[in-house]
Amino acid sequence: MYTRLSAVLFPVFAVLLVGTAFWGYREHQEKNSLLIKAENQYQRAFHELNEHIDELHEQLGNTLAVNATSHAYQRKGLINIWRITSEAQSEVNQLPLTLLPFNRTEEFLSRIANFSYKTAIRDLTKQPLTEQELATLKSLYQSAEDIAKDLHTVQQKVLADNLRWMDVELALASEESPRDNAIIDGFKTVDNKVAKYAELDWGRPVSAMYRKRTVDILSGEPVSADEVKRRAAKLLGFGDPSAVRVTENAKGTEYAVYSAAVDTGDGVTIQMDFTTRGGELIWFMNPREIGARKSVSLDDADRAAREFLGERGYPEMRAIAVDPYDNAVNLTYAPVQDGAVIYPQKVTVKVALDRGEVVGLQAADYVYEHKERKLPKPALDEAAARAKLHPEFEVERSQLAVIKNDLDEEVLCHEFAGRINGGRYKVYINAENGVEEKIERYRTADDEGTGRGQAQAG
Repeated sequence: MYTRLSAVLFPVFAVLLVGTAFWGYREHQEKNSLLIKAENQYQRAFHELNEHIDELHEQLGNTLAVNATSHAYQRKGLINIWRITSEAQSEVNQLPLTLLPFNRTEEFLSRIANFSYKTAIRDLTKQPLTEQELATLKSLYQSAEDIAKDLHTVQQKVLADNLRWMDVELALASEESPRDNAIIDGFKTVDNKVAKYAELDWGRPVSAMYRKRTVDILSGEPVSADEVKRRAAKLLGFGDPSAVRVTENAKGTEYAVYSAAVDTGDGVTIQMDFTTRGGELIWFMNPREIGARKSVSLDDADRAAREFLGERGYPEMRAIAVDPYDNAVNLTYAPVQDGAVIYPQKVTVKVALDRGEVVGLQAADYVYEHKERKLPKPALDEAAARAKLHPEFEVERSQLAVIKNDLDEEVLCHEFAGRINGGRYKVYINAENGVEEKIERYRTADDEGTGRGQAQAG
């Protein structure tokens, strides 16, 4: 019996053994193929990064070398600087550097790209490069040369020692391995050198892009944790502030905020953030599970959101966007001044459509962009601004609006919403000079059927 059983099972086991070995061989081959493909991608991105930093240095030099009155060539040079720097940023993002502190160099490249772009898009015949901007370009020229030299040093080591980027990824991922990899050390050297560069004057438009929302730009007196407890309890309709837990995040820094939390008793924790100066609510979220939508309409949600805002001291505002999704809807509002919608100072309210209850608020824009504004009287009336539109643009509605342009400046515009080429667009025409400041596409909830879409209101 054992002989017959062995005669039957031996071929079966033999087949299984061969099959397992073949499967293991195929898996090994596929793994090697993926590793080779990843290594080739990393090597390509690294060597192209070197080429683009060299090109950046050369293009900065070319732009500085032209006559100050050659505005067309200056603009061409600045656009090339922006293009080359953007490509270098893309290549940095393709390298396995997420665990390596290379953020200073990434931000430096980002600032160069934004500086060159925002300088190039203005009319250089009317606003030529200033002495300060030329000084900034000279500093960037020298910095690009330094970065290029350091990257070339790393490149030479990679080529001479046949270094692999996959080893970099393993070294970064391992908590135990000493990070003495030549590539890692080279990139750290670059990043540390960038950190020591003198602070440059990037100009107001670029500096505004990196402006941090800190307590320093807020008015009002500092508030205590106890005061935040009282405000949080009042917001939720609680009589006893002791149920609120408050912690100060980033304490002692310019980014400090108070975070408040309240347990509802059913496993849900409501969370809020308040500014440490003025005690302004900038974020609120009730992460409860939202049930199926019942009879709550978008109009009901709008009423609930407006009531919520009104009870908390917000002025009457205009609805500018409706974004329904799943069983909830985000409604965005902005204040109106002298007939113009102030887009930078918007606030978004999330309403659950099962009960028509407000379950979220994002008010950071409203708090940090709140200021006294003196709006100019439009030099162009609506008819004159409408004449600037494409002849085939079908206007559905219009209004005055304050937006931020590409230079991060607030400008008064005529906003026209309508259709062209089968899509819905909003076009903003500067009310002072007739310049087309911005064009953006939007969709309504109807355009998306039952899916998610942005419905413009107002």
